[in-house]
Amino acid sequence: MTTTHYTGEERSKRIFAIVGASSGNLVEWFDFYVYAFCAIYFAPHFFPSADATVQLLNTAGVFAAGFLMRPIGGWIFGRVADRHGRKNSMMISVLMMCAGSLVIACLPGYESIGLWAPALLLLARLFQGLSVGGEYGTTATYMSEVALRGQRGFFASFQYVTLIGGQLLAVLVVVILQQVLSEDELRAWGWRIPFVVGAIAAVISLLLRRTLKETTSAETRQDKDAGSIVGLFRNHTPAFITVLGYTAGGSLIFYTFTTYMQKYLVNTAGMTAKTSSFVMTGALFFYMCMQPLFGMLADKIGRRASMLWFGALGTLFTLPILLVLKTVTSPFLAFVLITLALAIVSFYTSISGLVKAEMFPPQVRALGVGLAYAVANAIFGGSAEFVALSFKSGGNENAFYWYVTIMMAIAFLFSLRLPKQPSYLHHDH
Repeated sequence: MTTTHYTGEERSKRIFAIVGASSGNLVEWFDFYVYAFCAIYFAPHFFPSADATVQLLNTAGVFAAGFLMRPIGGWIFGRVADRHGRKNSMMISVLMMCAGSLVIACLPGYESIGLWAPALLLLARLFQGLSVGGEYGTTATYMSEVALRGQRGFFASFQYVTLIGGQLLAVLVVVILQQVLSEDELRAWGWRIPFVVGAIAAVISLLLRRTLKETTSAETRQDKDAGSIVGLFRNHTPAFITVLGYTAGGSLIFYTFTTYMQKYLVNTAGMTAKTSSFVMTGALFFYMCMQPLFGMLADKIGRRASMLWFGALGTLFTLPILLVLKTVTSPFLAFVLITLALAIVSFYTSISGLVKAEMFPPQVRALGVGLAYAVANAIFGGSAEFVALSFKSGGNENAFYWYVTIMMAIAFLFSLRLPKQPSYLHHDH
């Protein structure tokens, strides 16, 4: 497990590359979540309730942007990354996110430009959905390719550090604005500030990414299968299905204990919105800090073992944790339980991008990782809240806990299919 064959200069170059790649990830997720956290302030600007057509555009826009665009982004950017290089793909995706944020920040409201306001908001959001869909696969692939051998789990874990960091920063910016500005100022113009911050951060990330070194060779980029869906499915369907299988459970449990949990604490456990936000911010912060530790653990016990622990513990503990959270009254106990659940999820999230990247050869790697993730994430992750709330309104909330448990058991079974020795990416030893 030694890494002594790297010179000091080579090590620092690779660490800088990890920082450059993950900086964009942070910006992408910051921009994506800012929209969710600021929506209550800007919705009236774009969607006056008197106009039914506009409201339909509103719901269709949120739906289309969140779900439909991610798999398309995974496919387009995976293809670009495999055929034209990871660096180009990462620069385009962060540029698109910047453009989307800038448009939202400067967009006039419905009163000024009528139906164009929600239509342009929808377009900016579609742009951002494409960008986020493309970001995951390319960043995961790039980070796994530049990570130091023997410490791949540790370095690859920074993808989720920045993903969660983006979410936390978005909350933080909104909380700061809530302290500084009045409710009226936030509704009038204050909601635009986070989008400007996001656009500026994207430019900084773009400058960082420009300095990155490409990890693919001209030979793999010119391969006839490079970035090709046909090439991916002709030779790597079993790998694609395996990735799809454990990503479905991984995405579902991730969204259950991150984005949905905030509503669950209010809606089911009966906490105030403020207490729930406080509990979740603390839990997410701990979750972010856990990623490198679980990445290091995976370097010691092996990626396959880490994935099997994730599947097994998730199957055994999801139901009891959610059942106890249902009746919890102490915010501290809620925090402990959610942090425990997120520790189980960390067995997966800390190395998820790396495990996926090791399943595919370089000419279809970004496409294989990005598309499998985006499809599973859109179907199982994106729908987590909807499914949970549907079961609740049908008076059978416990069925949702069983659904997550069954998906975790499936993730465990798919993890058994992981090779004991990764076939692609040089082996760690």
